[in-house]
This record gives sequence, structure tokens and C-alpha cells, in this order.
Amino acid sequence: MTVFEAARSLLFVPADRPERFDKALASGADGVIIDLEDAVAPAAKADARAALAGWLDSAATGRICIRINDLTNTDHDLDIALAKHPAVSAVMLPKVDSANCCLLVGAATGKPILALIETAKGLTVANEVAKAAIVSRLVLGSIDLALDLGIDGDTVHGVSLLDHARATLVVASRAADIAAPIDGVHTRIDDEIGVQQASAKAQGFGFTGMLAIHPRQVDVIHRAFLPRSNQVAWAHHVLENAAVNPGAFLLDGQMIDAPVIARARQTIEHARE
Repeated sequence: MTVFEAARSLLFVPADRPERFDKALASGADGVIIDLEDAVAPAAKADARAALAGWLDSAATGRICIRINDLTNTDHDLDIALAKHPAVSAVMLPKVDSANCCLLVGAATGKPILALIETAKGLTVANEVAKAAIVSRLVLGSIDLALDLGIDGDTVHGVSLLDHARATLVVASRAADIAAPIDGVHTRIDDEIGVQQASAKAQGFGFTGMLAIHPRQVDVIHRAFLPRSNQVAWAHHVLENAAVNPGAFLLDGQMIDAPVIARARQTIEHARE
């Protein structure tokens, strides 16, 4: 499994802020996404690419992803040229609305694709996108998706609709046998409780990672994707009893069979990560 398939945290850094690149890599985030799309004003994109190209020539490799502009954007081809750099390990493609757009970018760059699902059309083809061989992971662009759907993502009904999107990406990823998806950002940088709640919710939905927009969010996100101590204790208890009880058995009032034992093993493995 690659760094970006296993990543719990992916930290955004604007491509026009080169002084932040090394700091982002040193933040403890599992991966860094240098953003050439929404974080950079159109007039600043050329200078951002130039600065990024110079930095990549001496950058530590393995944890760098570039979010490029989508296929309809006039900067797309210039971004593609930069994404081919050997220091870039993955490409985040925004506004994915077909498997074909991922295949085109993958063929052009030779890099695995993090497919950002942030439109209604993209959500309806999530299964096909997840099955594309070049796609390593689906990513939920919750803010842009809410905008595309014309909803307020902070209202009860808006949250419900975005939760439907979360479930869709989790099921599509599992059906395609790729890594579980990455959830969208929590936009309030100083809101540690909000980040805790958002990342815990993502974990509960079956996501195994979340986007971050500030280094202080990274540790909070990492903690959310580790099993809780009582879950680890339960898993050890199950496995200890499974070792002496062939087949299904009753433990503390709970029926223990093969799927439950498999979940216990999975919990232990996640705790070790």
C-alpha cells in the first residue's frame, strides 16, 4: 500500500506560498497536497508553478501530491507538465465526473490519481471512477459538493445529504477494492472540537483519512482514526477466546463468529498503525 493509499491526513498548502512547503512536510501529516487549483488566484498560477518547479528539484520525495486544475481549465496542460516531475507521487484531480478524465490524467502524468468527488455528476459515477485502475482513492469535496447541490451543508438536511455522499464513496471504494476514501476539510482552523467531531464522524462512516488545511489539525485527525482503548481491549478479548473456541461461541452475551473475529483482527492491526 502506498503512502497516499494509507494516509490518514493530507495537508493542503497553497502553491503560491513556497515558504510553507517544507513546513508542511515537517508537520507530521502523512501526505502534503500542494494546491494549484482553488487556493491560487488565476493571475498567480504561473508564478506558483515556477516556484513549485524549483522547489521540487530538491524536495524530499514520497509524500508530495499536486492538486491540478481540471480538464476544462486553461491551466490544466501546464499543471500536467509539472505533475510529471519525479518528486510528485500522486495527483489530485478536482471535479471528477467520469472515469475517463482520471484515465487521461493518469496516462499523461504516470501518477496515481486521488479523485476528488465534488459535484452531483461525480457522485453518480463514483462506482465507475473507483474501478478505474489509475484511481488509488476517492476524496469527498464536501464544500464544493454542497455548492453544486445548492444546499447549506451546515443545516440538518444539508448534513444528511452530505452524509449520503459519504456513504456512497465508502461503498464505491469497497466494491472496487481500493483504499477507503478521504473526507473533506473542516474549515474552522481554531475549532479543535469541531475537527475532532468531523474526523470521528468520518471514521464512523468508514473513511480512513481526512483533508487538513492547517498543521494543528493533523494530530487531531490522526487520533480519530486510531481505535479507542476499549475497542482494542475488546478485540484482544475476542481473539484470546477465539483461540480456544473453534467455530461460533458466546462471549459476554455477544455471538462471536468469523466476521466478528475478522473485525477484532482488523482493530488490532489499525491500532498498530
